Amino acid sequence: MGKYAVSIDDIRAAAGRIKSVGHRTPILTSQTLDKMAGRKLFFKCENFQKVGAFKLRGGWNAVSMLSDEEAAKGVCTHSSGNHAQALAFSAMKRGIASYIVMPNNVPDVKLDAVKGYGANITLCEPTLEARKTTLDEIVKKTGAHEVHPFNNPNVIAGQGTTALEMIEDLGELDAIIAPIGGGGLMSGTCVTTRSLLPEAKLFGAEPTGADDAYRSLKEGKIIPQTNPNTICDGLLTSLGEYTWNILKDHLEAIYTVTDDEVINAMRLVWERMKIIIEPSSATAVAVALKSEFKALEGLEKVGIILTGGNVELSKLPF
Repeated sequence: MGKYAVSIDDIRAAAGRIKSVGHRTPILTSQTLDKMAGRKLFFKCENFQKVGAFKLRGGWNAVSMLSDEEAAKGVCTHSSGNHAQALAFSAMKRGIASYIVMPNNVPDVKLDAVKGYGANITLCEPTLEARKTTLDEIVKKTGAHEVHPFNNPNVIAGQGTTALEMIEDLGELDAIIAPIGGGGLMSGTCVTTRSLLPEAKLFGAEPTGADDAYRSLKEGKIIPQTNPNTICDGLLTSLGEYTWNILKDHLEAIYTVTDDEVINAMRLVWERMKIIIEPSSATAVAVALKSEFKALEGLEKVGIILTGGNVELSKLPF
């Protein structure tokens, strides 16, 4: 694994750090969804994680690894939600300041949660350019240590613990499906799975309105996300060099799903499994129910990572 920024040893070490702060989330099953998918599905429920999403893993791993000197001036990032919550929570746990840049159209549920963890929030225009320049100003002013949402080896190692727990709990799996935004979760999942279940196949899930990873895999180079348009507010970012480096070598394929397919999958999980997942999570479920995916042979046991459950309940799409 030397050619990647993250190894299975880094992920195991991250698991040790996260143990005391995060939850070991449950794995649920559903006979109804198994029947619809034509195989056994196992859902790793990161919607039950602290801060309501897997992002706590990477956030805490990165924050806990900072030296006292680095941590003294606080941490900062730009994020539309779940990473912001994870970083604010982790900073609060460590007793340091956090500075978060968020787009001014962020759902109230995410804004309120970040405020609740004591973060200093700066709102900006909802463009990547505005987010970056605003963050640069904050770094200049405060000297805070930037913790990137995904393009950071310590964050990727933390996210890789999701698959580590799943494989430890289930043993064999033929495949794992996870959503792709910036690719932190999926690249951590790749490193873990390749090390522990070398034969298992790895599939990414992406909304058609933000399909940069799908296009990047086709072209063999990073195609930046330009104008994303999807209900999946957690999957709007482009890949980073660290995540792309891992994904391009290990992904079997990336499947894209429409927002309608996402909403159907989300509703199905709410109704049948009685758990709340956010749209970004539902992409992986929607892929499992796609006819092209159902047609794949030899995949009897498929793991699905439900990435989070932070939903604006007053603005449900159904």
